[in-house]
Amino acid sequence: MIPILHLSLISIVLTLGMVFAYLAISERDLLKAIVYSAGQAAMYVIAFYLLMAPDIVLAYAAVGVGVYSAVMIIAVKKTERYEKP
Repeated sequence: MIPILHLSLISIVLTLGMVFAYLAISERDLLKAIVYSAGQAAMYVIAFYLLMAPDIVLAYAAVGVGVYSAVMIIAVKKTERYEKP
């Protein structure tokens, strides 16, 4: 892949990851915040893939997108869905 194209793809993916992280922090609906957090983790998985780190991709995809999201959804189900202002 052309180095300029490769670097621009990495910068776009990391920027999207930061946007998802901001949305997850600022959201009052906790289920939406979990979805945004999973989107942020997915963007970082793509960035690690572009950086050619397959071991980190496999671990972060399983934990960051799968297990973390499932545990947080279970925790939200046992509490309230909306954050109080």
